[in-house]
Amino acid sequence: MESLNELFEEQIKDLYSAETQLLKAMPKMAKKISSPKLLKAFEMHLKQTEGQVERLKKIGEKGGFKLTGKVCNAMKGLIEEATETMGEGEKGPVLDAGLVADAQRIEHYEISAYGTARTLAEHLGLTMPARLLQQTLKEESATDEKLTKIVMSDVYPAATAAEGGDVGGGEEEPEDEADEAPAEAATDE
Repeated sequence: MESLNELFEEQIKDLYSAETQLLKAMPKMAKKISSPKLLKAFEMHLKQTEGQVERLKKIGEKGGFKLTGKVCNAMKGLIEEATETMGEGEKGPVLDAGLVADAQRIEHYEISAYGTARTLAEHLGLTMPARLLQQTLKEESATDEKLTKIVMSDVYPAATAAEGGDVGGGEEEPEDEADEAPAEAATDE
């Protein structure tokens, strides 16, 4: 790689590999989901991912380069982790929580990668690619936020109920020394 244009092409190829790997993995993850809200969010993001792949194809066509021939090892590893999670439990709210954790790791990777590629496109004066990458970046950020809302409102409460309602494993939190200091100071006077 000898130029920023070549770096940009490599970034787009990496994203294309990541998204195509994800298109194969998401249906497998969705089959393990028990929460209707979470399943709906996964199905919606699958459709978004298909559109994101089309945007990357447009960028490759506009730039005159093929998107194939590169493997995104980061996404490969993230998907391997999600596959491990899928094999570690029965379908239910705890597994849903694990899948959300894996999905959010994936989203955070994509947010980073799309942000980097968008910034590079802007620097290179590639207006159309920058606009398409920004559109995808917004979708990835919105998906991450949606997953947080679903896990907090639906998945974690269901998992807690399935565990008998004991949040935090029944351990008491240790008292904070800073909380004790004012009380001690007041008695010294």
